[in-house]
Amino acid sequence: MIDVKLESDRLLIRPFKLGDEEAMFELNSNPIVQKYTGDEMINSVEEAKNLLENVVFKDYQKHGYGRLAVIYKPDNKLIGFTGIKYLPEAKGESDLGYRFLPEYWGKGIATESSKMSLKFGFEKLNLKKIIGFTEIENEGSSNVLLKMGFRITKIDYYPGEENTPNKKPINWFELTKESYERQ
Repeated sequence: MIDVKLESDRLLIRPFKLGDEEAMFELNSNPIVQKYTGDEMINSVEEAKNLLENVVFKDYQKHGYGRLAVIYKPDNKLIGFTGIKYLPEAKGESDLGYRFLPEYWGKGIATESSKMSLKFGFEKLNLKKIIGFTEIENEGSSNVLLKMGFRITKIDYYPGEENTPNKKPINWFELTKESYERQ
């Protein structure tokens, strides 16, 4: 994992670690949080620990980067995640993602943490392009990406889910390093 610690007045962004499984469970077992993610609901702290060990930490080991824990400094609480994740299923593209507890929505945290993640992705990881996905109904997340300078490139299924029952098309976003640097 590339050494990363991103910080603002309100936020500390760092790699996940063992001990974060309770917070990961709180986040990923919340039906409001999970509404637009397309992910399965996590049902136990043990499942959250498995997610950390078998997905998050493996991304760090294999690709050198992945989703990062977001600590809201005024409450000293892990409130969600942000960060760039390598997606082999999307032809090796890297995706900006974020997810937060509902009580922290509407405070500009997704925008603030996304700015820091994009700077890290383009300046430290030297990515040429970062993509993003949102469900069409998820106006909040779509607005964050648009505010960051992303543009919608198409509406299509998530990679590999074209023939999966009950899946629906989503917004595909893209931001190039060139466009990022012009902002």
